[in-house]
Amino acid sequence: MSVTRYRTRLYEHYRSGLGLAAVSSEADSTKYILRRLLRGYVPNDRAAPILDLGCGSGMLVHLLRQAGYQNAVGVDTSVEQVAGAKAAGITGIEQGDLLEFLRNTSSGSVAVVITWDVIEHLFKDESLDLAEQIARVLRPGGRWIIHVPNGDSPFFGRIRYGDWTHEQAFTCGSLDQLLRAVGFQEVSYEEDRPVVHGVISAFRRVLWHLFRSILRVYIAAETGDPGRRLIVSQNLMAVATKAAHANG
Repeated sequence: MSVTRYRTRLYEHYRSGLGLAAVSSEADSTKYILRRLLRGYVPNDRAAPILDLGCGSGMLVHLLRQAGYQNAVGVDTSVEQVAGAKAAGITGIEQGDLLEFLRNTSSGSVAVVITWDVIEHLFKDESLDLAEQIARVLRPGGRWIIHVPNGDSPFFGRIRYGDWTHEQAFTCGSLDQLLRAVGFQEVSYEEDRPVVHGVISAFRRVLWHLFRSILRVYIAAETGDPGRRLIVSQNLMAVATKAAHANG
């Protein structure tokens, strides 16, 4: 990643700059992320090498290791984040530039790369450089799991502009452009549905489905596209799979 004055200033104290509410909710949200990834997105083989780029506090790496994935490792740019992870006794985390870390990683050596809320922080050229390196380090059949702000959401600005270090948002179409440019042909997309953990959240889920249907009808009225595949949640998840016959 290129060094800019704002990055130097904000990433130096990135975790504390997010505020107490964001930090205190991290454990629960990361457990949800893990459950989501274990639904067929990470290999059953507990020896699989997993790389969490932009790992933040290292919580996801910690939970993956607790689940038996002892070859899960993470890297983050923020000195404060990594120091916090080490102070908490989380292992497998190191501080450094994400792109440099990838360049020092052997071709075809990683089963899964995770960039959860990461590439929106990059400039376009940096996104392309990172994508090229991820495509190189993944083994054939390996997966790149991506979570980003969704530009198709009517409220995407809450995420895109909710963090001053964000540089971009994505749609399924723009992610397709990036991923196909570096050789990924198999890509799937998933929306962020409200998580049900009680009566109130179940009601929220029902309302969310209702409003999603209304938005799809609006798109159909304007464009003629029925919008069945339209993702309207504020974030989206993409899974890009490297071809099984691909070379590193």
